Amino acid sequence: MLNWVAMIQDSRLRLKGWQQAAVALGSAVGALLDPRRADLIAALGETTGKPAFDRVLERMKKSPEGREILLERPRVISTKVGHAWDLPDNTFGAAYARFMGSRNFSPDDRPPVRFMETEELAYVAMRAREVHDFWHTLFGLPTNLIGETALKVIEFEQMLLPMCLMSVLGGTARFSDKQRSLFYQHYFPWALKAGARSTDLMCVYYEKHFHKDLEDVRRKWGIIPAPPPPRPNATIVVPL
Repeated sequence: MLNWVAMIQDSRLRLKGWQQAAVALGSAVGALLDPRRADLIAALGETTGKPAFDRVLERMKKSPEGREILLERPRVISTKVGHAWDLPDNTFGAAYARFMGSRNFSPDDRPPVRFMETEELAYVAMRAREVHDFWHTLFGLPTNLIGETALKVIEFEQMLLPMCLMSVLGGTARFSDKQRSLFYQHYFPWALKAGARSTDLMCVYYEKHFHKDLEDVRRKWGIIPAPPPPRPNATIVVPL
């Protein structure tokens, strides 16, 4: 706990209102020009997301599992989640490990929180950032442009972060005509339903469920996995 507090205090910057607006605008423009800039996307989320993170924090305080997360403040870093690589193949933890390993991702790659006003909000923002790959695993979404944009729809429904909405608009603007048609006919309706059907995903202590069967936790949390891409000329059906 002390190490976490020291880390966020060292990395946090306190900005005046006009400075926050300038960072938000600059981050938005930069992220649109180069969507691979995770640091700019993170800065955009923080400078525009305080009301949303406030609401998430209040929901977590009202949830037994959410309160446990706030008390223990777990981190999704390699030293804390490395045991997932040793779990049986059917488990949520093993599925997460496969997702990360197949893409050569590291849980240590997330940028630090810099623009939240309090330690509690800084932790909530970091938690939202660090569980992103858990959500990819649970919903079965790829990390291509369509998959990331679909997940941003779910994240917006779950947290109402303006950055998520802006990411959806920015993502769809970069689609080809074929991608845009596939997204709006196939993935967008599913993502709206999946985000609304799921439990409050910010109140889930994922690390304590690593050992459980993946399909069991999906059912428990109301997760609707992403449908496979449609075959040519197939009729698109959204799960009810």
